[in-house]
Amino acid sequence: MLHKITLVLVGILLGATSMIMVQSVASSADGTGVDTYHQLAIFGDIFERVRAQYVTPPDEKKLVQNAINGMLTSLDPHSSYMDAEAAKDMRVSTKGEFGGLGIEVTMENDVIKVIAPIDDTPASKAGVLAGDLIVKIDGDDVRGQTLTEAVDKMRGEAGTSIRLTLARPGVDKPIELTVMRAVIKVKAVRYRVDRDIGYIRVIQFTEQTYDDLKKAIADIRSQVPDNKLKGYVLDLRLNPGGLLDQAVSVSDAFLERGEIVSTRGREQQDVMRFDAHAGDLSHGKPIVVLVNGGSASAAEIVAGALQDHRRATVLGTQSFGKGSVQTIIPLGENGALRLTTALYYTPAGRSIQGKGITPDITIEQPLPDEFKGYDMSYGESELKGHIKGKEEDEKGSGSVAYVPRDPKDDVQLNEALKLLRGEIANAAFPPDPAKGVPN
Repeated sequence: MLHKITLVLVGILLGATSMIMVQSVASSADGTGVDTYHQLAIFGDIFERVRAQYVTPPDEKKLVQNAINGMLTSLDPHSSYMDAEAAKDMRVSTKGEFGGLGIEVTMENDVIKVIAPIDDTPASKAGVLAGDLIVKIDGDDVRGQTLTEAVDKMRGEAGTSIRLTLARPGVDKPIELTVMRAVIKVKAVRYRVDRDIGYIRVIQFTEQTYDDLKKAIADIRSQVPDNKLKGYVLDLRLNPGGLLDQAVSVSDAFLERGEIVSTRGREQQDVMRFDAHAGDLSHGKPIVVLVNGGSASAAEIVAGALQDHRRATVLGTQSFGKGSVQTIIPLGENGALRLTTALYYTPAGRSIQGKGITPDITIEQPLPDEFKGYDMSYGESELKGHIKGKEEDEKGSGSVAYVPRDPKDDVQLNEALKLLRGEIANAAFPPDPAKGVPN
């Protein structure tokens, strides 16, 4: 699994990413410099021999980029090098609009694995599912290609088509799909009123997420009188994450005070704490947060903060368990470095790296007959080379990442609605704020 990097077609989906622009890299001061320069000399010697003696003239730029990516992917699955074009795509994707098919993908065992198709995009409409393995693109085998090369092939002008060959666990024969490329405009937040309850789904954490959430809550409150509004369902299922500052802002929207999340880096002094400010946009209404194996990173920050403060009841199944923060380091015209620089911790001091958020109420979502026998469960702890979490255990992280299209079939959602309406009781709802972390 050489290139286990999370990408979105024609754009990178950042997970819990700190958009800190670091301008320089400090040199080593630990006395290991001599040995390091010796190893670099070996690299230079090998590079020159390949360049001069390989059977055919190699692409020198590609050689260097592959060497860089080999170094970074040996660290963890989320550190990566982006050339100038990929860095530009990353900046565009965080704005919530980019071109492509609309799937978040990663490289696993030399093939492309789908983390999640984005709602209402060409890939989702064509039937691409979380966990699918893309083995061929327009008939060309993916094996032997880098993730960047494969993604480049899937890019193209809106209105042009692409043929994907998928391997789906539990399905004997390859699945052939033709997908029409489009300009992907991802809504960060979708919402509706379900009689006396506000349903808010946060799809990903882009630059628009908090503003969209604020508008959603205001619209819901305008449709339902305050004395009749039973509460909110905050759906974070299949949310792969996004910008750290947006996760902090979304958490802050429901909290009056206290810590939201802290990040801890390599050195003891490398600690950043993010706190809530007064003002609960929901006016203290009860909240049920939905999570599953597709809830990762920034989504886990929100779920963890609301859970630790006993502001919301978390319902569903174990989340993905990505508890690391990536910093984007610009390299001028040479692109950018995406480097894991810290782990984040919930207000109660929990590291969910490789562990995930454990729901207060565990409700499994049954799979339809056509998906039975198909493994739709995955998590950070399954990624080769992932950073071992302090609270990671043999169970690991993650769970099934599936949400039915029809709300009537959504067992987790309907359980949340019943809780909010008082139709069923559970000791975990409503949560007792007195048992939360001190503010």
